[in-house]
Amino acid sequence: MSTALADPSPVPAPGADDTLLRLAALIETRKPAHGGDPARSYVARLLHQGPDAILKKIAEEAGETLMAAKDLQHGHGSAQALVGEMADLWFHSLIALAHFGLSPADVTAELVRREGLSGLEEKALRKLQQRQQDARQQEGEAA
Repeated sequence: MSTALADPSPVPAPGADDTLLRLAALIETRKPAHGGDPARSYVARLLHQGPDAILKKIAEEAGETLMAAKDLQHGHGSAQALVGEMADLWFHSLIALAHFGLSPADVTAELVRREGLSGLEEKALRKLQQRQQDARQQEGEAA
């Protein structure tokens, strides 16, 4: 049992959105246009290498996340290993967002838009919208 006294009015930990926004702001400072130095910063180096390098790193981190989850599923790994790999995946995804001029707020807005929608309904809506877009493109090509 802990001998530390519990704070009767604990300060809430920063929210995930706050952390993601702070990281996104830091990543922005690493862009070459903002003086990011590839010789001194991993993020600046990755941004300098361009989207193929960034996307390759995301694929690598996704694979490592998958393996950590499978290890945990089969009793060979730890929850902390999975969290660590997921953090790497999220971090590199933030770099990709920055490269393409996007931010965590864009992803959050999309999640908010989807909130309350059935996953099946949302997927069906995306398919319908894609079919409508394809039909408009075909009409434009025929004209």
